[in-house]
Amino acid sequence: MSARLVSLYSTFSPSSGSRPAIQQISTLPPPDTHDVNDVNDSRLRDWNSQNQHDDDDEKSEYSVSEIDDTTNLLGTDGLDLSLGEPEPKTSRRPSWFSFASSSSRGKGKDLDLDGIATQPSVFDDPDLAPQYQPHPDWENIHRFDPSARWTWREERALVRKIDLKIMVWTCLMFCALEMDRANIRQAVTDNLLPELGLNTNDYNVGNSLFALSFLLAEVPSQLASKWLGPDRWIPLQMVVWSVIASSQFTLTGRTGFYISRVLLGIMQGGFIPTVVLYLSYFYKAHELSLRLGFFWAAMVVADIFAAFSAFALLHMRGVWGYSGWRWLFLVEGMITMVFGLLSFGLMPAGPTQTASWFRGEKGWFTRREEVILVNRVIRDDPSKGGMHNREPITFRLLWKSLCDYDLWPMYLIGLLNHVPFATPNIYLTLSLKGMGFTTFQTNLLVIPSQLLHVMNMLILTYLSEALNQLSLVAAIPQFWAIPFLLWLRFVDTSEVSKWTVWLVMTIFLGNPYAHPIQVGWVSRNSNTVRSRTIGAAMYNMCVQGGSIIASNIYRQDDAPKYQRGNSVLLSVVFVNIATYISTKLFYTYKNSQRDKIWNAMTDQQRAQYLATTKDSGNKRLDFRFAS
Repeated sequence: MSARLVSLYSTFSPSSGSRPAIQQISTLPPPDTHDVNDVNDSRLRDWNSQNQHDDDDEKSEYSVSEIDDTTNLLGTDGLDLSLGEPEPKTSRRPSWFSFASSSSRGKGKDLDLDGIATQPSVFDDPDLAPQYQPHPDWENIHRFDPSARWTWREERALVRKIDLKIMVWTCLMFCALEMDRANIRQAVTDNLLPELGLNTNDYNVGNSLFALSFLLAEVPSQLASKWLGPDRWIPLQMVVWSVIASSQFTLTGRTGFYISRVLLGIMQGGFIPTVVLYLSYFYKAHELSLRLGFFWAAMVVADIFAAFSAFALLHMRGVWGYSGWRWLFLVEGMITMVFGLLSFGLMPAGPTQTASWFRGEKGWFTRREEVILVNRVIRDDPSKGGMHNREPITFRLLWKSLCDYDLWPMYLIGLLNHVPFATPNIYLTLSLKGMGFTTFQTNLLVIPSQLLHVMNMLILTYLSEALNQLSLVAAIPQFWAIPFLLWLRFVDTSEVSKWTVWLVMTIFLGNPYAHPIQVGWVSRNSNTVRSRTIGAAMYNMCVQGGSIIASNIYRQDDAPKYQRGNSVLLSVVFVNIATYISTKLFYTYKNSQRDKIWNAMTDQQRAQYLATTKDSGNKRLDFRFAS
């Protein structure tokens, strides 16, 4: 139960801080007299009698016979509704790293892949279940069934299928985003600044305008995606910004440069939190954090691809009389156009809405897979059934989400955590060019740092889940930065071999990246769809605010050593360390205070609270913050 909901029969492990250890939980009693086929059919019927209609009930391939094949796991009579034991954390590796096997060892015992994987939840207690009933308009209500049971083998096969159908394409879309927002770094190595009559400060202003526009577009974009649906909004965004990106081919001066940066920021803003919300429809909380690691790995893959493509495209300088950087903008913008158009067909609205002319009339998932997908996710976090995926957020709910002060520590972390790395990274290509490397050497020399960066990011993300320590693990990159910033601050790089400087910067910028951990952290601590929607946007706004700060720390009058700038970055590192520790203490304190209140209540008082409370989201007494 990663939603951290405490049932009447649940207590919290003091060491976990976020995940309840269920000691007792009621299971639904087996039916008295029913034919086995009737029982199997009922497992997949709509639990809410008002939503019994199913568009594909008459399709023979999704009939009861499909479910009969799995009755052996439910006992000899097919009526056993017992629940599975939790999956060992050591076997919770991303499915892309998994190998087909009959068992997976964890905590000293084998995980029986043919054992029941259905985890205990509030829906197994007939007294508690009505308090967490999904909204009647929830798009997956017809697949919601608390009595559904499935095996680990089925669940893992389904997760791999989701990875291939959903996760891979979102990573490719992110690659397109990163190409169009980051190719400015390759363009400046091909004399973009002097040809447009710009200097370093103009470059800073352009980066700041992009980040500011990106920031201001976050919440409006999230509101639009919640109204239209991510499956419609994201492809539309991509098509529009691809036109803007390609039009940079025609830039002639400072004004056009600034306008293009602003328009790109407006159209790309909100893409990342919208994708995070979209992925939460398909994955459990701990799965989402790991997948976000791969999501941001795609960004680095895009940077590596951009370096190689820039090597080729910048060699087009002189073709039809145009500069290489113009061809770079045009070609990469057209690539994004193709991805955007394909996204209209490759992004289903939700787990039970995959059927279409493009994806096939039967969709991507069988009826049983849809039941497993829907119920595994909502058991993990019942709050995900609170809104339809095309239900707009009202102004009242928007204001309520913005005022959710329990998420503000996360916003502060987002504002400053990456500044110590972002500033040197922005100037990496310019610095390498200034040290005497050629345009093409410069674009290739950034690749090693990006490879190291993605490897360390995935290790850090996995470590946070393995240790169940988000704040302390996310603080590790700050300690990574200290020796390198001290070296940059006190060593005269002009007196050192350029290859030594490159090596130091490569290791420095190959830092582990905590962003995937923190995005998943915000999602976990939201506990409602509307808070998750706005919280993701607010967090990303703060990240973009950090980009604005980072773009203005190295100034022209501090070049080329940037001693003042590196002193500022060192100060930011120590502020970040204090912020991570304070956030850990804050959430631990909040959880302990709620434990005291909850544990002092009688069973009757808890039941009365759940039935009558007006508290919502992370303000509920039965919710615990991840830290």
